[in-house]
Amino acid sequence: MYQLIKLIKNLEDELQELIGPESISLRISNNPNYDYQINNLVKFQNHEKIKNIENSFYKIIDKESSIKKFEITDNYFINLEINIETFTHNFDKIRNNIKVQNPQTVLLDYGGPNIGKPLHVGHLRSLNIGRSLYRIYELAGHNVLSDIHMGDWGMPIAQIISYIDQNKIGIDDINIDSLEKIYPKASNLYLEDNEFKELAQANNKMLNENNSKIIKKWKKLREISIESIKDTLQVLNQQFDLWMGESDVNHLIPGMIKKLKDDGKISLDDGAYVSNFISEPKILITKSDGSYLYLTTDLATVLNRTKQNKVDKTLYIVDKRQKLHFEQLIKSIKYFEFSDKEYQHIAFGTVNDSNGNPYKTREGDAKKLIDLFEETSLKIKQINKDLDDDTNKLLANTVLTFSDLKTNRMTDYKFDLDKFTNISGKTGIYVQYALVRAKKLLNNASINTSALNLNIRDFDESDLKLTRELIKFEYFFNLALENNEPHHLADYLYELSNLFNSMYQNENILENENEIVKFNKLKITEYFIAYSSLLMECLGLEPVEEM
Repeated sequence: MYQLIKLIKNLEDELQELIGPESISLRISNNPNYDYQINNLVKFQNHEKIKNIENSFYKIIDKESSIKKFEITDNYFINLEINIETFTHNFDKIRNNIKVQNPQTVLLDYGGPNIGKPLHVGHLRSLNIGRSLYRIYELAGHNVLSDIHMGDWGMPIAQIISYIDQNKIGIDDINIDSLEKIYPKASNLYLEDNEFKELAQANNKMLNENNSKIIKKWKKLREISIESIKDTLQVLNQQFDLWMGESDVNHLIPGMIKKLKDDGKISLDDGAYVSNFISEPKILITKSDGSYLYLTTDLATVLNRTKQNKVDKTLYIVDKRQKLHFEQLIKSIKYFEFSDKEYQHIAFGTVNDSNGNPYKTREGDAKKLIDLFEETSLKIKQINKDLDDDTNKLLANTVLTFSDLKTNRMTDYKFDLDKFTNISGKTGIYVQYALVRAKKLLNNASINTSALNLNIRDFDESDLKLTRELIKFEYFFNLALENNEPHHLADYLYELSNLFNSMYQNENILENENEIVKFNKLKITEYFIAYSSLLMECLGLEPVEEM
């Protein structure tokens, strides 16, 4: 934390002198009377110098003006209560305080739609987590790029083209609705009909050979799909910097395979190329028929990005069922010496229905994201018929985003529309309402709150609780950034909203005759608005102006 950097540095220097290098880690205190906790000394409680360390720590903390009160327990937990009088001047500097000292170029690979298929509920978490991490990294000062990384090449495309040819469907007669029906039919035919399978394999070969007739059809299919995907993303307030796909790196693969073979990094195994990296299972680079796998394409994508984007860190935001794939990819990147940069799989759980099964339509298909949005929008309209269309859209996206991000990304969750549109629960509707209420309060006050100062000696309990919670912004922001876990910020936003509502409901603020008390609450409200808006920015939410 920016405000406690000096204290932490002094404690670390003391540990360095007495024991050795140790990074001091702050946590939220389990004791409600304190704000933060330091647990580093717990593991040293049997060390011969523990008493010296305790005495030194006591003297250092006791001199720190930013600490109002502290204790070192018998088990050597250190609890700290912040002196909010020394901290409140930082409230206006929060955007600067969360900047990292050494910014990097970070690429987020997420979304991953396939040509011919609509964005469906299975894409929801990747889109939400990806957008939130993009905002978080950007606010931290990093240079951030997002790549939707489309599946736009290979056998699925060949299957669609084969179906179109076999059924004599004119390529210019195809739209997104017909394409979405063709995709599953073509996929099933490939599995059931050997004649169709041979046709698809022949078309796939011609696709890889850049046959002009096949390429013309591919371009048309890709154009139709991308237009549909962009329309859905626009409704969901999603956008990407890069629209790269498998087709952008397919031409690199033959040269990549040859070099890996020449370098002794891969070898033939029953006709397939496998990595010489010892692992179980073996890492397959190409199939025995010479066709490529997702891993082949992803490796070529790494080479392409290394050349084009000079990326320091790449995050693959893909569900946890792909764990083995990304373990093999990251091991292969290092073994093949493609890059010495950082690569990480940001895994997440599934969105399930009320029975705990993957969320689908009644027909058993994955529910389209645009249909889920319309369903949510209609539900909100039923609750409040007076909302204009723009506000309704913002609230529908709030429900789809906050409901998703408040859950630890590794956990599966049940999509419950009734629960997620409740104004009283831990919902996006609740946090939006708290912000609308706060803005209305300041607007009705007609006072220039920027000129006000806090008089902490006149705080009541609700003022103190909310102000002490505001101090923790940096902690939760860093927790989300370091662990790639937006749910910390969603939880924190709800907690701030809850504390603001408690302060608001305790009394009629504008009618309070004690101006010091009233001005305190209005100033705290100003800070709540600023922090709540910043948290929404982190999560990919857009504040509404009325509800």
